[in-house]
Amino acid sequence: MKNLLLAQSGGPTAAINATVAGAVAYALKCDKIDKIYAGRNGIKGIIEGRLVEIGKRLSDEKEMHLLETTPSSALGSCRLKLKDDDKETFEKIVSVFREYNIGYFVYTGGNDSMDTVLKLSRYFEKEGITDIKVMGAPKTIDNDLPETDHTPGFGSAAKYIATSFAEIGRDCDVYDIPAVTVVEVMGRNAGWLTASAALGRVNGTSAPDLIYLPEVAFDIDSFIEDIKAKLNEKPALVVAVSEGIKDKDGKYAAEAYQSGVVDAFGHKYLAGTAKFLTDIIRERIGCKVRAIELNLMQRCAAHIASKTDIEESKALGAAAVERAVNGASGEMTIITRQAGSDYKTAISSVDIALVANEEKVIPRNWINEKGNDVTDECVDYIKPLILGETEPVFENGVPKHFIL
Repeated sequence: MKNLLLAQSGGPTAAINATVAGAVAYALKCDKIDKIYAGRNGIKGIIEGRLVEIGKRLSDEKEMHLLETTPSSALGSCRLKLKDDDKETFEKIVSVFREYNIGYFVYTGGNDSMDTVLKLSRYFEKEGITDIKVMGAPKTIDNDLPETDHTPGFGSAAKYIATSFAEIGRDCDVYDIPAVTVVEVMGRNAGWLTASAALGRVNGTSAPDLIYLPEVAFDIDSFIEDIKAKLNEKPALVVAVSEGIKDKDGKYAAEAYQSGVVDAFGHKYLAGTAKFLTDIIRERIGCKVRAIELNLMQRCAAHIASKTDIEESKALGAAAVERAVNGASGEMTIITRQAGSDYKTAISSVDIALVANEEKVIPRNWINEKGNDVTDECVDYIKPLILGETEPVFENGVPKHFIL
């Protein structure tokens, strides 16, 4: 019998631990798996040999439930990019796998994590290593992985964002003086999270009044005209903007507010878009303005997680282990939405090469012609993903979390 190794990387979500829970639940019943290990801090911790056995602890149903309702990455995360020509690092990974008798490795993460799965699987193939299977399980609140209908973590983040915009809208609507509140939502190149703000309207709240996404070139003059036109209709506006909105030349709107620092994968750290826009509104219109940056809160709001998101995350984790023990390697599990009026999905997998380093953005026809809102088709796509409520474990009046 071989052992299973699980690890997480990239940005945390409210559902990433549910993927681990699903993987462990399947492994505990599988007669091909002996021990279940977690790699602390992703592939970085694995290289350093920081593995811990978690199977026995998670055989307790209460501990398993606690894990699946705990936000962020319980196993720890990293942003380490493997280099194709760094044979020493790959050999170190293999030596750790051999030391712990790892036959199955499931890595949960987004675009960059799937790059790690791709490089590992290609190295194993090149070196003739056939007794270690490596699988990817998707996660990212950005919902920008191709091949899968949507990604775990997105539904819960979308639910939090929709709820937040509805509540911000209620707060702003009590006043009758001209005011604009600009709310900045995560999203570098894909506007899925910002688009989900539109679900704040489904129960009658008007917010957000305008939505701006990275998929459409941002023009500051058109933005100001949109604000003026909306202020003629109502006194208080709430505006949703993606942190990654950029002009026709690809320059980020708030570049002057950003550090220019990049991570290991070359991504710029973004922030300050809402502040930049409120400064412009104050200067050109002169009304009361407020900037809100949701920042980390939108990633790990497990107290309002989507049950649909959690259940699908568990299913994807279980499927990744199932595929691995049945001989698959170099794949990522995916969700396919079934045709029909009712929301139904199926779980399968695809070649990791179709996913790694690729990106899925919002179709242009799901954004209105002026580029300042989303269409009903976009709302209808997101709406089922936020349905259902979870049951976090509370202790002393606040949620209790699984601590490795």
